Parts: sequence; C-alpha cells; structure tokens
Amino acid sequence: MAIKAVKKILTWARIKSPWIIHFNTGACNACDIEIIAALTPRYDLERFGVLLKGTPRHADVLVCSGPVTKEVEPRLKRIYEQMVEPKFVIAVGTCACTGGVFSGCYNIKGGIDTVIPVSAYIPGCPVSPKAIIDGTVKLLVSLEEKK
Repeated sequence: MAIKAVKKILTWARIKSPWIIHFNTGACNACDIEIIAALTPRYDLERFGVLLKGTPRHADVLVCSGPVTKEVEPRLKRIYEQMVEPKFVIAVGTCACTGGVFSGCYNIKGGIDTVIPVSAYIPGCPVSPKAIIDGTVKLLVSLEEKK
C-alpha cells in the first residue's frame, strides 16, 4: 500500500515539475536559440514547472535538436541511458524529427528516433518558442491521461 502511494506521488511530481536537459545533436543552432528563448522570462516555460538541469541523472525529459550524426550517436545513447525511468524525449525541429535538410549527408544517421525512442515531435525550421511550449504541455497532458 505504501509503495503504491509513493509511486503515485512520484508520478504526480514528474508531471507537475518535469526537469529537462537540452542536447544538440548537430543542429545549426537556430532551434537551440528557440529552446533557450522558451526558457527565458518572455515565454516562461517554468510556469508549467519545467526546470532546466545540467545532468541527465536529474532529468526526466531529454530535449533534442538537430539530426543525429555518426559522431554524436554514442553520446546521445549514453545520455539517454543515464536518465532515470520513466524518461521522455522531445525532438525539436525538422532536423530532429526526420534529419531535415541534412538528410542523406554522409555523416547523418537521421532523426532522433533512429537512435532512441521519441515521445513527442515538434516540427519546424526553426521551431518557435510557442510551439515548444505547446508541445511540452501536450506531452505533460498525455502523461496525465495515461496515469
């Protein structure tokens, strides 16, 4: 009984205050700027309880931008494996979703989902901070519905 209550509290806390880590897998930095803009006071993603963390061991959500390069693939896998369960991945931008304009290049594996499972896709080139906030909120609402 006590274990069930603790799990319920942990699930509630993860939904109400997700901690994110941002990882650029090889983007042109346009989506990175928009992700950071979404975290600033102008757009204020923190009002939904989202906090940016510096280590994957403390993060619940991995926010990725850019296509996966062959060089960064092992790093992306290692960061994903270091995150605690349950963990979620958001692919931000067309490049993160499908490989974008870099698709077909000699060093590009494709989108984020070619390496790790993705929970939410936010397409665009570059993605607006409002779309990032909308995608993050929709992910949180879907998690709330699953519980």
